[in-house]
Amino acid sequence: MNYKIFLLLGSNMGNSKAIFELTKIAIENEIGIVKKSSSLYTTAAWGNTDQADFLNQVLFIHSILKPHEILDIILSIEKKIGRVRTIKNAPRVIDIDILFFNNEIIKTNDLLIPHPEIANRRFVLTPLTEIAPNFIHPILIKTNKQLLFACPDQLNVQKI
Repeated sequence: MNYKIFLLLGSNMGNSKAIFELTKIAIENEIGIVKKSSSLYTTAAWGNTDQADFLNQVLFIHSILKPHEILDIILSIEKKIGRVRTIKNAPRVIDIDILFFNNEIIKTNDLLIPHPEIANRRFVLTPLTEIAPNFIHPILIKTNKQLLFACPDQLNVQKI
């Protein structure tokens, strides 16, 4: 089975552009083929705002792996690239989130898909809408474009 997955990359430590390139190579080597990449976007930090701006990008990939296999590999990639988990919303070298997995709804103790905060975060919706404006959120039954239009988050998301 060839699954269609949207991933969000985020970074605000080190050379984020170079880190994204390393991350994409690791994803292609270990998870699946990157079919589309959004532009790069900068955004002020969300949640814990006393830190450097973030660079974000959304990737659309095809993979034969199941969601929990992908999660395990993502955590391994983050660790290899230098992520150290401390407090929630802390600065990070790399963060990889699974946004969508096909149009499945997955709720386990360690994995929620679709990502529960998609509709509330402009820094997710802007790059997501760039590459998949008409993809329909399987719980909210709205397109990414509709979600972006209605997004309550007013943080400025700047395309590089």
